[in-house]
Amino acid sequence: MAFPEGTLPVGLGLVIAGVASYAFFIVAKGALGEAAFKPVASLWFATFLLAPGFFLPLEQEVGRALAHRRALGQGGRPVVRRVLALGLVLSGFVTVVVLFTSPVLTRVFFEDDPWMTAALVAAFLAYAPAHLARGVCSGSGRFRSYAIVMGADGVTRVAACVLLAVIGVTSAPAYGFLLALAALSGVAIVAVRGALRTSDGPPATWSEVTPNLGWLLGGTLLSAALVNAGPLTIDILADSDRAAEVTRFANAVLLARVPLFLFQAVQAALLPRLARLAAQGDLDEFRAGFRRLMLVVLGVGTLGTLGAFSAGPWVYDLVFGGGIGRRTLTMLAFGSACFMVAMATSQAVIALQGHALVALGWAIGIGTFSIVTAVAGHELFQRVELGLASGSAAAMAAFTMALRQRLQRRVPPNPDEMVLAVS
Repeated sequence: MAFPEGTLPVGLGLVIAGVASYAFFIVAKGALGEAAFKPVASLWFATFLLAPGFFLPLEQEVGRALAHRRALGQGGRPVVRRVLALGLVLSGFVTVVVLFTSPVLTRVFFEDDPWMTAALVAAFLAYAPAHLARGVCSGSGRFRSYAIVMGADGVTRVAACVLLAVIGVTSAPAYGFLLALAALSGVAIVAVRGALRTSDGPPATWSEVTPNLGWLLGGTLLSAALVNAGPLTIDILADSDRAAEVTRFANAVLLARVPLFLFQAVQAALLPRLARLAAQGDLDEFRAGFRRLMLVVLGVGTLGTLGAFSAGPWVYDLVFGGGIGRRTLTMLAFGSACFMVAMATSQAVIALQGHALVALGWAIGIGTFSIVTAVAGHELFQRVELGLASGSAAAMAAFTMALRQRLQRRVPPNPDEMVLAVS
């Protein structure tokens, strides 16, 4: 079976990025110790809440708009300029908010170390050009360069992390600033290769690059908040003398996300086929294709949950040195499985022009997480585990209802929106 264009290089980039995530956690934790690594773990999850939450919609929109222009034989430089200006505005806004709230952020998440807050700002700003570069590469059909942006980030981060550990660096901000420097490495490589060049074309209007940007921003930010809420909430609720436990929970969340990396690889192979069906306007075939995708997603999620229950504690002991029980790993894996189903279903809803419904679904998920975590007893880990599982399940149910409603109304799949979902 022939893979769709870009599947193999993007899949390779995903694998490299995924493996590098675990390697960074293992090496940096070994160099700093569990308690001292806690602010670095908090920085990690805060960065990947803020950066994808605000910049992934820009990546998606520039990729969609460039792909559309490429199909028409038009140059995309005006599109890139528009999105670049928008990215600068968002970067400035979030930076001001982070700096304004920095006294609270520094105290709650970063053990009163202002350099860690500075590292958060630097990492957030560094991922703005990284997401824009990925959007230009995907929209221009340069999938090898897209993979380089992703893979070089991970490789650079791990290589620099190993170097710091070997020479005996035990400063948490040093490892924190690696996030920012690593994110820019892939951008620099593809820029030198000329992969970010675009030709001139017709002027781009705001409506061309922002038709659903508000709903996309809301939905993406809320989904990023849900998938990263666990460790950050533990950090907020835990006493100051439980830093090592916060690190162990963050490690458990990372381990429970292994199926998410498999899910991304499945998407890379199957979603482009759905895009072709969307372009043909065949709702029945689109429905059948989505069912096939969902069967695979459910299979990956089930295997991940069963694997966490049966072998999770052994794997955790082997990789991170122990300290997390079977219940926690199983519940986190189940929450990840629900999140995967919710994500895949939300992409189908986007393809059927339901952007507002997707934002609403993720809002329901965050609201459910907050309520359940607040009322689910006194045991810290259990509260957050139940909150994550319930929030992801609630979002999954909301998207399932939205998809059923769109299919019953026979809303035709929109090829441009399916390209957006694929990206």
